[in-house]
Amino acid sequence: MTRYVLASASPRRRALLEQAGLSFAILPAQGEELITKENPAQIVEELSYQKAVEVAGRYKGYHKNDTTVIIGADTIVALGNEIMGKPKDHADAARMLTKLQGHTHQVYTGVTLAVTEGRLEKPAPVIYTFHEKTDVCMYPMTPEQIAAYVATGEPVDKAGAYAIQGRCAIYIKEIHGEYNNVVGLPVARLMQELIARNL
Repeated sequence: MTRYVLASASPRRRALLEQAGLSFAILPAQGEELITKENPAQIVEELSYQKAVEVAGRYKGYHKNDTTVIIGADTIVALGNEIMGKPKDHADAARMLTKLQGHTHQVYTGVTLAVTEGRLEKPAPVIYTFHEKTDVCMYPMTPEQIAAYVATGEPVDKAGAYAIQGRCAIYIKEIHGEYNNVVGLPVARLMQELIARNL
């Protein structure tokens, strides 16, 4: 039997995995995020790896005879060389949106699968890491529109200060790449990786 564990408390990632039909447990990563890379794709892969491995270490005591797939993920928004995580406050959210509006930016999500074999006495996880990139083009937004959107509170816990599946949808002109990658988890790519590895 294969068990799946999502190493995230994100309600968006949870909904996407449920949509994919996976039955899974949730055990959010607790470790400190340490970034040693500069390239956005490498950063999200590095952070997803840290989350999956940290949770894999804690999950060992939860199972005995099953194969467990820990799914770690991390998403960032990049405009040129500037990386935009979650805004610190409303002013920071407005700053990010002011830069993103009227331009094309990139959303990167790194995913790491840490696979442990419960039948082994001291299972060392087998690691698979990948990332997806989606280009997002936003319509121009006036300062008043940005202020009104920020006031909804929606940007607070979102990378790049917006939710493509939320109220910001009216400002998304076009995307190139997997839509759900922008939401927070490239679930189609994830399922293809699981199928390819018989997980």
